[in-house]
Amino acid sequence: MADENLFKFAAGGNEASIQIEGLKELRRNLARLGDNAKADLKATHLEAAQLVERSARPYVPRLTGTLANSLRSAGTLSGGRVKVGFQRIPYAGPIHFGRPQRGLRPRPFIYEALGRETRDIVSLYDDRVDELIKKYDLR
Repeated sequence: MADENLFKFAAGGNEASIQIEGLKELRRNLARLGDNAKADLKATHLEAAQLVERSARPYVPRLTGTLANSLRSAGTLSGGRVKVGFQRIPYAGPIHFGRPQRGLRPRPFIYEALGRETRDIVSLYDDRVDELIKKYDLR
């Protein structure tokens, strides 16, 4: 099991994230190995994002369901992301972050889901990073 100090949670502005010390070096090493290694890392990031998405979905404010239906996960080489809204859904940001001047309180359903899922995400990365290091002999 990885040292819990290797994982840091940060939230601010329009993003919240879990920072994993050493992930940048792992990503760089896997990128040199080729497409299979890159795909493995992207899949891990996607799985972490999907944990947050599933946890957030029941808490998305609903009138028509359009906002909830716009919730989606992505995994890239650099990390996992959970997004909500599209250009045609311009109210996603104000609902999540609030708009005090209009009396709209924040409803940070994605940040709250990230907080609820932090332990599982840390566990996922802890296991998966060890697997990738062994699989690609990166010790």
